[in-house]
Amino acid sequence: MIPILFQDEALAVCLKPPGVLSQDGPGGALPSLLRDQLGCDIFPVHRLDREAGGVMVCAKTSRAAGALSAAMTRGAFRKEYLCIVRGRPESDEGTYQDLLLHDKVRNKSFVVRRPRGGVKEASLAYRVLAEKDGLSLVRVRLHTGRTHQIRVQFASRGTPLPGDGKYGGGPGELALWSASLSFPHPSGKELTFQALPEGQVWDVFAAELAAFQHN
Repeated sequence: MIPILFQDEALAVCLKPPGVLSQDGPGGALPSLLRDQLGCDIFPVHRLDREAGGVMVCAKTSRAAGALSAAMTRGAFRKEYLCIVRGRPESDEGTYQDLLLHDKVRNKSFVVRRPRGGVKEASLAYRVLAEKDGLSLVRVRLHTGRTHQIRVQFASRGTPLPGDGKYGGGPGELALWSASLSFPHPSGKELTFQALPEGQVWDVFAAELAAFQHN
């Protein structure tokens, strides 16, 4: 069962389990699972890496999907993530701005130096919340939504996410979680949903995450 945080006639907010596709596709993708579970149409409106988990919203009607997609286009979605990185970023908080090129054949993104076809700007803000055992717990707010953005921007600076074999973080469970999502409901009401990460990879920061929940 997919955990449901909220639902009404227009949309459903859920927790995507790690390892589940966020878009329609083979092998038990999230939209298909929600259609079976909720017994209604489901329209994906944003993406989350397959290996990551956390808060997502899906529309139940085409009209709601259009409204949510329009809100995303105008920058009305606010997405915050928690991740663990190996080592520590140079500063306790800051902004990363890069040019990213996504290789669709390899499904891998790269930081490049010059604009050219297919290259897109990527920006995020981060804050280090805790450090332990050579790892850092980091809160990230995305300004743009590029493929594998958090993973490649941190990895390119020598601080890959544990479990991210694609970008140098080694095998295991990916330490990336969609922790907070704010967006306007098609009715106009602002909604915010939060959830702490689940999984063994987060156990090293269990005390810090418990404190973070009550802040």
